[in-house]
Amino acid sequence: MIIGMKDAAKLIGIFIISSCAVFVCTLFLNFNLDIVSVKPALTDGAMTMFYHAQVSTGKLISAVSGGCLLVTSIVMLFFYIKHYIDAHGKELGLLKALGYSDMKIAKGFWVFGSSIFLGTSVGFSASFLLMPTFYKVMNEDQILPHFTVQFHPVLLVCLVILPTMVFSLLSVFYARHRMKRPVLSLLQGTIELKIKARRSKEKEGPFLWELKHSIVRSRISLAFFVGFASFCYSSMMQMSFSMKEIASVMFTAILIVIGLILAGTTLFLAITTVVNANTKTIAMMRSMGYPLNQCSRAILGGYRPIAYIGVVLGTVYQYVLLKTMLAVVYSDVENVPEYHFDDRAMWISIVSFIITYEFIMYCYSIKIVKVPLKEIMTE
Repeated sequence: MIIGMKDAAKLIGIFIISSCAVFVCTLFLNFNLDIVSVKPALTDGAMTMFYHAQVSTGKLISAVSGGCLLVTSIVMLFFYIKHYIDAHGKELGLLKALGYSDMKIAKGFWVFGSSIFLGTSVGFSASFLLMPTFYKVMNEDQILPHFTVQFHPVLLVCLVILPTMVFSLLSVFYARHRMKRPVLSLLQGTIELKIKARRSKEKEGPFLWELKHSIVRSRISLAFFVGFASFCYSSMMQMSFSMKEIASVMFTAILIVIGLILAGTTLFLAITTVVNANTKTIAMMRSMGYPLNQCSRAILGGYRPIAYIGVVLGTVYQYVLLKTMLAVVYSDVENVPEYHFDDRAMWISIVSFIITYEFIMYCYSIKIVKVPLKEIMTE
């Protein structure tokens, strides 16, 4: 199997998400490993409570951010592999017809795990550039004795090497699973047939309504990405506003930047894939006289409720996370302000997201107009 540069470039989403995940995890886990050196020097109860609060914060943030981004990376990896197999069904079907086994073809998909290696390596390296400043900020009141940045090989193994191996194996075995289809099925494609079989059991409705919902159902992973994008934007933006009294400016800036990067990457991936996968549908609708707004609503409109649901879930998530953090992690620390839900932050994130999302949808609506009608003649 040969994966071209164009196919490899599509893995940029996994690269960015894995970079962000490892960047955050390395900062806090390396801090936790280095802070152990000052434990024998703790002389009073205040220092001990602050020490345990810092360690617990690092564990909580690493587990929450790392776990969430891990699941997203796996979903995105499976999406890329499925999309590649669907797009190259004829070539893969010919290989099976020539006698190549599913496993032998699937072994070539280990390359998809290379995006994880690049992403985790960049995130791991970048964290060490920021780490000296991060350490100073985390102990800016000099409550704990001074300690320096140390390199821990165990983090390199756990955050770079092991994820690369795991994702490479996942790529191979998931590709093998997707390859378990008859040769004729790969050569002819069965995506539309599956949709039609599902649609036949449901009540018929208006054409545009049916088309809009079938597009969403045909690619559930893209719906997940749209929801995840709005979730990241909402939770990170509100969290950065709400933590201004209990966290440093650097920490809130990291939250905002990572939230914007994740939201932008996943939303761009999802919407671009939806438009590119439905170029013939768009061209056909235009040839039948459907105006721009109806084409846009049919192709992209089904994802709007999912995006807004993601905003609501992000709001709930950040509130529960911060409330739990202050109640559990900082329960024994004195002078920690009580957390209250920030209505102003909620409205800022909601309004800004709606404006941004609708602007992006408008830009893609313009792109839909530029789809050439000759696309429908290539079948």
